[in-house]
Amino acid sequence: MPSDLAGVKLFVGDQLPEGTFPYVPYTPALDDHSACGVPATLSTKDWAGKKVVLFAVPGAFTPTCHVDHLPAYLKNSQKFKDKGVDVIAVLAANDPFVMSGWVRAEGVKDEIIALSDINAQWSAPLGLSLDLSHRGFGTRTARYAIIVDDLVVKYIKLEPVGTGVTVSSAEQVLEALDSI
Repeated sequence: MPSDLAGVKLFVGDQLPEGTFPYVPYTPALDDHSACGVPATLSTKDWAGKKVVLFAVPGAFTPTCHVDHLPAYLKNSQKFKDKGVDVIAVLAANDPFVMSGWVRAEGVKDEIIALSDINAQWSAPLGLSLDLSHRGFGTRTARYAIIVDDLVVKYIKLEPVGTGVTVSSAEQVLEALDSI
């Protein structure tokens, strides 16, 4: 998937398509790792009037996502807030309990919301999915980043497959916020 968004059906200036994502909201009870939490849902409609950074990864606990992608967003979460970002969310095809376990293992607490896009149901129609069936992983979210302001896409970048974290990195998204 080229970074020029070939095949992608979402562009700067577009309204963010409606979507509903399961997730496990952070509560202090989750700090006791024997708790699982209670799944809830978040709708993209909840982002009306807000500036949101949404970054997607192919999978929780996978090497690049776990070591290079999520930690940089957590490390820079205050910088995002300083630039007016109301919500930072990570999206992956994993179920909400796996996503919750992942962000708890990383010490995220409520800095980043971990949303499930199971089978890339939201990402796939937008051209933002990745077929990893040959590796036994099925359909996943691709690695991408979107900045949304009051439900309007202001930035969207898709990583070329196999390149790691570049255009969807926390650093690149922070830089993009300066021009929005």
